[in-house]
Amino acid sequence: MTQTRRTATEPRRRPKQERSRERIDAILATTMRLIGEKGIDAVTMKEVGALAGGPIATVYHYFPSKSAILAMLYERFSEESRARFGAIIARIARLDDVTAAADQLLDDYHARVAADPAIQDLQNAIQADKALQHLDIAETRQQAKMFCDKVGPMLQAEQREAFGRVVFLIFQLAGSVVRLALAQDEAEGRRTIEDYRSIIHTQLKLFL
Repeated sequence: MTQTRRTATEPRRRPKQERSRERIDAILATTMRLIGEKGIDAVTMKEVGALAGGPIATVYHYFPSKSAILAMLYERFSEESRARFGAIIARIARLDDVTAAADQLLDDYHARVAADPAIQDLQNAIQADKALQHLDIAETRQQAKMFCDKVGPMLQAEQREAFGRVVFLIFQLAGSVVRLALAQDEAEGRRTIEDYRSIIHTQLKLFL
């Protein structure tokens, strides 16, 4: 079962030559643009191949399915997210800095997703595709671990396990909250974000 899922969502091959990397970059950029313009459901492999400057066979040469393209797009989105995330948590020097860092993480994520409709559609597609849902959960676990590795040593030893569980939930729910906020009108969406911020603060105060 696991092997079937991995085969369906991983690229057929990783690029080693510059030309191959450029080809994959073109496929990914084209797919992301089309997602932003028309939504994920309307994007086809044939259209991606044509607009990326090559035949459909070239797309299938690297990706066995549209899900595999989405998986690599999400992988790249996650890599950038972790870089931004790491820069924010690096500023945490003491427990007094934790809540402010959590605020910055929420605001940065919200602003980034709000600025690019294609990211919203990509995340919705990841959530809707059963073969890809594990990617989002795995990414949440990795980011939660990064946060806990930074903050955990500042906590009492008996607090760390519970703190890790709360952080994982906060991070995983953040995606749903941001998607909800962006589906609402501006005023209601702003209130949704602020309500969630209040929940985060309340939970963090139990440990800080």
